[in-house]
Amino acid sequence: MGPGVAVFPAAPVAIRNNDVEHEYRQESDLFYLTGFDEPDCVLVLAPQHAQHRVVLFVRPRDPSREVWDGARAGVEGAVERFGADVAFPIAELAEKLPEYVANTRRLFYRAGRDRSFDDRVFATLNTLRSRQRLGVSVPSELIDPGSVLHEQRLRKDADELASMRSAVAATTVAFARAMEVARPGSFEYEVEAELLHAFRAHGCERFAYGPIVGSGPNATTLHYRRNDRRMEDGELLLIDAGAEHGYYAADVTRTFPVSGKFSKPQRILYDLVLASQHAAFAAVRPGATLDASHQAAVGVLAAGLLEHGLVAGTLEEVLEKGLYKPFYMHRTSHWLGMDVHDVGAYFFDGKPRPLEPGFVLTVEPGLYISATAEVAPEWRGIGIRIEDDLLVTADGYENLTAAIPKGADELEQLLAARG
Repeated sequence: MGPGVAVFPAAPVAIRNNDVEHEYRQESDLFYLTGFDEPDCVLVLAPQHAQHRVVLFVRPRDPSREVWDGARAGVEGAVERFGADVAFPIAELAEKLPEYVANTRRLFYRAGRDRSFDDRVFATLNTLRSRQRLGVSVPSELIDPGSVLHEQRLRKDADELASMRSAVAATTVAFARAMEVARPGSFEYEVEAELLHAFRAHGCERFAYGPIVGSGPNATTLHYRRNDRRMEDGELLLIDAGAEHGYYAADVTRTFPVSGKFSKPQRILYDLVLASQHAAFAAVRPGATLDASHQAAVGVLAAGLLEHGLVAGTLEEVLEKGLYKPFYMHRTSHWLGMDVHDVGAYFFDGKPRPLEPGFVLTVEPGLYISATAEVAPEWRGIGIRIEDDLLVTADGYENLTAAIPKGADELEQLLAARG
């Protein structure tokens, strides 16, 4: 940070229906820095302060409220259990925040994310401006703390990777269970229920994101989440789901035939997507870029679409004109960590950034042939995505989710053994 003060507010509580709240999840930056998961708190980092480098404003202990909402750490617990140098009741924020922000050149704060808290920060600056004739100075620079913190979060250390491996382990069990119960005549929500059961049974707090359980034509909708359709014989089921453990996510997609065997068109497209993923994997190493991995996947998909008559022209035309995009419209990778689409810059000076050891990313090519696509009927309504989580290592990558089956023959053998 250098000279400056950083301010991180907690995630707000969201009301679900009337006085019932959505499940609370702490804002990732604040949790990353403190491990504190209660609402109504603010973290202040003041590196140059003589005594108070880490300051927490929190809800005080309140037995009458704790009967309803559970125990609070309180001011004392914020110091004893969460490493703050000093803590204050959240009600004192307006009074005390100017003391920490005064006489520093830089204020690290993400403006525009929470407009109500923006007002509190701007009120602090106005308070300091009113004291300038007394010799108090006001920060002249407002800096997004992500410029520092998100680069740190992008590089996963051993403890973070341990949490991600725990999320992956639970996700591996969940997918095995999903493949057991997904059969013709069952419903997508039955599979979703098995996923959540496996996650919670293995100590994970929650889904890392709303799961996609899309059968038949639903698999061609990228962010399908109704999960309420009955699965029919001969259809594919696309499951995109991951557990969250210790605030760290897994993110996996598998596609398989609910009846246990791919049709010929399904198998052709499935093998094509898997080949494109292998090509993308081969491009993952330190110094390479996500763009190179994406282009490797696109090259394989475009050639396959051309070979099987789903697009027309030369390979060069298909790539240059983006003729593949009606069937593959998203990028191949994103960062993965505390947020399923994790923080960290993708470009520097307009150029894709080089990969480094410690980065974790997804590789998730797919093909989505809608029911109304202008292609031969046998291809319509087929949606396929295959997604794994890769850790960049010093000499290449480690596939963290390799234990979850995905080879077509392997899947058919596994599904045939269900009985």
